[in-house]
Amino acid sequence: QVQLVESGGGLVQAGGSLRLSCAASGRTFNSYGMGWFRQAPGKEREFVAAIIWLGGSTYYADSVKGRFTISRDNAKNTLYLQMNSLKPEDTAVYYCAAGRPRRVGVVDEYGYWGQGTQVTVSS
Repeated sequence: QVQLVESGGGLVQAGGSLRLSCAASGRTFNSYGMGWFRQAPGKEREFVAAIIWLGGSTYYADSVKGRFTISRDNAKNTLYLQMNSLKPEDTAVYYCAAGRPRRVGVVDEYGYWGQGTQVTVSS
């Protein structure tokens, strides 16, 4: 049973930074891709960033490119999302996901999800 537990969300002013963590357990993730998605009120869940666990290739949505960095710690089985220069439009619940995606930006390609962590950016 795969478990993903996010942490690190909170309230921050525009221009500030946060680092989200996702602790993964239940299996080895060497053959997996892992991603961050977000969902704002009244909107669909959208892709933020993804990383292929083995090899470390990274992918970003255009809206966060240059501001967010996805990374992983193999020893700790933990996924991170460093978020800098935050904007009010980044406000959302952020979800960690794991799977074997053929298309890293597609929600349905991921079979495992965390419970989400709220990020609120004030103007």
